[in-house]
Amino acid sequence: MAIRTRSAGLGLLVALLATGCAGRSEPPPMEAQAPPQADVPPPSAQAELPPNGTTREDRYWLPALFATEEDEVHYFISRLADRRFIDTYGGDEHPRVWYIAAERLGQIGKPAVPLLFSLIDSTDPYELMLVLYALQLATQDPALLVETGGDYVQLGSVLAESANLENRQIALAWWQRHGWRWE
Repeated sequence: MAIRTRSAGLGLLVALLATGCAGRSEPPPMEAQAPPQADVPPPSAQAELPPNGTTREDRYWLPALFATEEDEVHYFISRLADRRFIDTYGGDEHPRVWYIAAERLGQIGKPAVPLLFSLIDSTDPYELMLVLYALQLATQDPALLVETGGDYVQLGSVLAESANLENRQIALAWWQRHGWRWE
C-alpha cells in the first residue's frame, strides 16, 4: 500500500513538473490586453527599493568564504565609503541609520584597528566619519581594553562630518599611546 501511494505521488510530481516545464503559454491576443497607462511606471520601476537604494540582500551579502578574520576586516573596510551600505531601524516614527560596515568592524574589534587607522587620512568626509566611528567601537573590544587599561577612542560628537577634524585628533592621540601594539 505504501509503495503504491509513493508511486502515485511520484507520478503526480513528474506530471506536474513536466507540465510546468513544457514552456510558456501564448500571450493573450492584443485586443484582450489593457492599453498601457501613461502614469503607471513599467514593472521594473515598480520594484520597491528601500530609501537608501539597495535591497536587503545587497546590504547583507557577504563573500562566500572568509579564510581569516582579516579577510572579513578587508571586506568591511572596502565597504566603508559606500553610502548605500546602510540599513535603517527604529520604525517609521523614529528611523535611525545603521552603518553596517562600521558596526561590523566595531564588533570585530582589535583586528580591525590597524586597518582603520590606515584610512585616518581619507579625504572623503563620509568615509572618515565612519572610520572614526568604527575606531570608537573597535577600540572598546574587551581584550583591547584590558591591554590599554580601559583607554579607547572616545569621540566628542559621533557620526557628524562636522566633527571629523576634532575626532581625528582624538583618534590620533589614542594611536600615539597604543599604536605600538601593531608594529
